[in-house]
Amino acid sequence: SGRTQFKVVIKALSPKEVTRIYTPWPLDRNDGTFLMRYRMYGSVTKGLKIEILYGDQHVAQSPYILKGPVYHEYCDCPEEDPEVWQNIMSCPSQEPQITKDFISFPTVDLQRMLKEIPAKFSQSRGAIVHYTILDNHIYRRSLGKYTDFKMFSDEMFLSLARKVRLPDVEFYLNVGDWPVEHRKANDTPGPIPVISWCGSVDSRDIVLPTYDVTHSTLETLRGVTNDLLSIQGNTGPSWENKTERALFRGRDSREERLHLVKLSKENPELLDAGITGYFFFREKEKELGKVPLMGFFDFFKYKYQVNVDGTVAAYRFPYLLLGDSLILKQDSQYYEHFYIGLKPWKHYVPVKRNLEDLLEKIKWAKENDEEARKIAREGQLMARELLQPRRFYCYYYKVLQEYAKRQASKPEIRDGMELVPQPDDRDSVCSCHRKKPLREDL
Repeated sequence: SGRTQFKVVIKALSPKEVTRIYTPWPLDRNDGTFLMRYRMYGSVTKGLKIEILYGDQHVAQSPYILKGPVYHEYCDCPEEDPEVWQNIMSCPSQEPQITKDFISFPTVDLQRMLKEIPAKFSQSRGAIVHYTILDNHIYRRSLGKYTDFKMFSDEMFLSLARKVRLPDVEFYLNVGDWPVEHRKANDTPGPIPVISWCGSVDSRDIVLPTYDVTHSTLETLRGVTNDLLSIQGNTGPSWENKTERALFRGRDSREERLHLVKLSKENPELLDAGITGYFFFREKEKELGKVPLMGFFDFFKYKYQVNVDGTVAAYRFPYLLLGDSLILKQDSQYYEHFYIGLKPWKHYVPVKRNLEDLLEKIKWAKENDEEARKIAREGQLMARELLQPRRFYCYYYKVLQEYAKRQASKPEIRDGMELVPQPDDRDSVCSCHRKKPLREDL
C-alpha cells in the first residue's frame, strides 16, 4: 500500500501468436529479491517476451526474450538430443549423491533382478513398481498392494519424457517409506539396485527426489498451496519480529516426537511442540494432548524450527530450509537426495538423535542471534539452489542415464505391464516443431 508496484507482462514474442498465460503476483522473498512464476496454457512458436516494470521503468535486465518454440507443460514434444536439453537446463555435470549411489552397481543384471525382486520384495513390502521405458514410452506393473503412490512417479516420468528423449531402461521403484536393499557390496549375493525416495546409512537404495517435492514442483500454480516456490514468498515476519522459541507440529510417527511435547510442557519459554494427530501411540493422547493443525506459512512466525524424523526422513525439511528460520535438525540415519550438499553448523544446527541437547541448542541460538541468523540464511540460500525445479528434472534424468549405462541386457516390456499414457492436450493446443529423427537414425 502506497508503494510502487511491479508490473510483469508475459506474452508471445510474435504479435501474430496468442496464448493463455497465468501470471500471479511476484513473491517477495524479503531480501531484495522476488520470484516471478507463470504457467502456460498453450505453446508459442517464436518465443516469449517477459517485461518487468517498476512503475514505468524496465528493471532487472528486462525485457527477457525466451526464444521459441516454448511449450506448455502437457505438450508432448521432447528434445531428441539429451546433451542439448541438459545444456539448456544447466544441469550439473556431477551429482555427488548419484555418484555415491551407483558405486555398488558397476553393472545392472536385469535377469537376476527379474528373478529376485518380485520374490523378495513385493510379497513382504508390497510397494514395488516395475517400470520399463522404451522408445520414450512408460510401461509399468505393480507388485504388491501398497503401490498407490506410483501416481507420483508416473507423473514425473511422463513430464520428463515430454521434455527430453529418455534412455531405454528397466528398473524397480520402491514407493514405500523405507529403503529396502540392505546388503553390502561384498556380500554374497551382493545388493541389487532398487530406486527409492529415501536413503539410509545402512541401505544401498538409489535415491530420487521424494514424491513430495516432485509433486510440489509439478503442481506449482495448479492444485497445491504449499509448494517449494510459494514458501519462499511466505516466510513470516522479519527475523527481528519472529517469536524467539522453537516450533514443532506433526503426527506421532516417532517416539522422539512425544518426547518433544514433554520437553515443551516443561520448557514453554523455549519450545512450542504439539502432536496434531495420533496413529502410532494413541494411548498417549490423554497424557500429552492434541493440538489443532497449523498453516505451514505460520510456522515461520517462529525463529527456530525443530526437524525430527517421521517414519523415515521428515519430508518437510526442504520446505523448512526455504523459510526464514533456523533449523534444528535431529541426527538421522535417513536422508533425501540433496542432504549431501548440506553441512551442520553452516546450513542448520545439528541435534542429537535422542534430543538430549535440544534445549541447550535453542539457548545457544538465543544467545548467539547473529550467528543463528547467518546459519538460517546460508541454509535458505543453499536450498534455493538445490531445490530449483530444473534441478529435479536434471536429477531424475541423470539417475536414468547412469542406470542405462550399466544395464547388461536390453530392457523389455514384460508380461503384465501396461502403458502409462500421456495426458491429452484438449485444454492446451500443442503443435510440436522439433525435428524428429528419421527412424533409421534412432
